[in-house]
Amino acid sequence: MVLHTDDLSTTEYISRVRKAVHGLGMYYHVITFGCQQNEADSERIRGMAESMGYLPSPTHEGCDLIIVNTCAIREHAEMKALSFLGAFKAEKKKNPNLIVGVVGCMAAEPHVADKLKRDFHYVSFTSEPNMLHRIPELIWTVMCERKRSFIFGEDRGDIVEGMPTVRRDRHKAWVSIMYGCNNFCSYCIVPYVRGRERSRESQAVLEECRELISAGVKEITLLGQNVNSYHSDIDFPELLSRIAALQGDFLIRFMTSHPKDTSDKLIEVMGSHKDKIAPYFHLPLQSGSNRILSRMNRTYTRERFLSIVEKLRAAVPGISLSTDVIVGFPGESEGDFEDTLEVLRIARFDMVYGFIYSQREGTRAAAFEDKVADSVKSERLTRLLKMQDEISLSANTPYLGRVLRVLVDSFEERDGIKVYTGRADTGKPVHFTGDGQLYEYVNVRIEKTGAFDLIGTTV
Repeated sequence: MVLHTDDLSTTEYISRVRKAVHGLGMYYHVITFGCQQNEADSERIRGMAESMGYLPSPTHEGCDLIIVNTCAIREHAEMKALSFLGAFKAEKKKNPNLIVGVVGCMAAEPHVADKLKRDFHYVSFTSEPNMLHRIPELIWTVMCERKRSFIFGEDRGDIVEGMPTVRRDRHKAWVSIMYGCNNFCSYCIVPYVRGRERSRESQAVLEECRELISAGVKEITLLGQNVNSYHSDIDFPELLSRIAALQGDFLIRFMTSHPKDTSDKLIEVMGSHKDKIAPYFHLPLQSGSNRILSRMNRTYTRERFLSIVEKLRAAVPGISLSTDVIVGFPGESEGDFEDTLEVLRIARFDMVYGFIYSQREGTRAAAFEDKVADSVKSERLTRLLKMQDEISLSANTPYLGRVLRVLVDSFEERDGIKVYTGRADTGKPVHFTGDGQLYEYVNVRIEKTGAFDLIGTTV
């Protein structure tokens, strides 16, 4: 079901809180862990906070409202978030009226939700990621009733449109087009904490993109846990084609894709709209071993994966490809790991994001008994990244002498010289000197290449 803020009590609670904090000079701070979807969610959290009358603060110190948007994809992310929360105990002592909220995927895990309720008494409320529209209600409850509130295990099937948003950048924007995941990879907690797949109506997505383009946004990134499984009244390739047909000077990116939903139709659309769709594709491999892929419940083979890579390169010459790889999955033998290295050597990815397998409570893989030793996992990751560094350097070398279009993100002074940083259409980081202009496209001639970035001068 698609709801709008007018259909909910959200607008009413925003109004109530705004009246309560009016003229008091109260500040808020949002801390974000995890993926781009969390970044997009935090933009909505900031939008609600400022609609309620809170003022933004660059730090949590001295704030009246702190919201931590958490990630549950790996254990390290959870530990980091809990460590951050520990620091707020002292803040609560200094300001008894401080409201601390914990939202996001971690708050949707049963064992973590219990821990927050039991051990973190200074946490005022929690909310699962699909209930963020209820944050104003939770804040109002804490204010008026002095009572902690915990949202857990409630229906997560609605999509809420019309939420206020404060975007991090003015030249780039996240646009969430679908939520949840139906894949149930055996290692992944996401389907359990974000629920099943549901997609926004295409007209709502198109209208949001039109507004962003009119506001001068140069780069729109479509988001979803499995973005190319989007399907409402139209499918993802058709949505991509309709956005690409909009008037304006902008580029479309999207993530994260699943190989099983990377159709020939999607690849054809990318090839047909090279002027508007970035020549970049993030295609998670996870493992190059068919045996391990089956245990992961990835539903494709290495052969199918490599055929997609071949089709993408044929349809979009010069496309930049990146991937995710998990090393040390339960039962991974040395032969399985060598299969992964072989796929990397064949595919020649521009970038690989390598991760050590992290056991997640509640997933099927957590019950697998044939665990890989930590020392073996670390050694394999080191070998993988060392090999990929050489491949990435080789992939970047042909850029030497080429002129690339770069969207400028930032600059810093180095010995009195402005050094700009931006990204090429292929997604590659570029550092350059010369005549740059923030948040605009410039042409840069590449004069030096490395494994991770390109260096040049404007032309």
